[in-house]
Amino acid sequence: MRHNKAINHLGRKSGHRKALLANMATSLILHKRIQTTVAKAKALKMYVEPLITKCKEDTTHSRRVVFSYLKNKEAVTELFRTVAPKVADRPGGYTRVLKTGFRLGDGADMALIELVDFNEAALASAPKKAAKKTTRRSSKKAVEAAPAVEAPAAEVETPAAE
Repeated sequence: MRHNKAINHLGRKSGHRKALLANMATSLILHKRIQTTVAKAKALKMYVEPLITKCKEDTTHSRRVVFSYLKNKEAVTELFRTVAPKVADRPGGYTRVLKTGFRLGDGADMALIELVDFNEAALASAPKKAAKKTTRRSSKKAVEAAPAVEAPAAEVETPAAE
């Protein structure tokens, strides 16, 4: 049984695993999306999301903490300059893991991990939230009164436009 074993060791010793995750996190931050196996993508998600949360507060201490994990100056700069402003209002869930199929050589389950706020295709296709429509009532009086209220509002807007 694997009680209280939350971390996936990925078949590596701790030093190798830390280096792997640091390099993958650096690539994810610099390129905004990378392709890897599902197990590594899930491990990377647990590794990089606390770092992105830490980068919301731009202090010397938080920069040093993030640098101690990433060990790449360009990635830390990119994280604090471009990623942090985009995720400032997001309360978590900065990455997305999309399964892409199986690798040809060994059949490993592959995935695409990306930063959520940097996927322009998904942001463009996301439906805009429309104003909530009022519920229809069976009363005819309410239906007849609604057009009468809208007509004077249109007349008021016309002189203001001129």
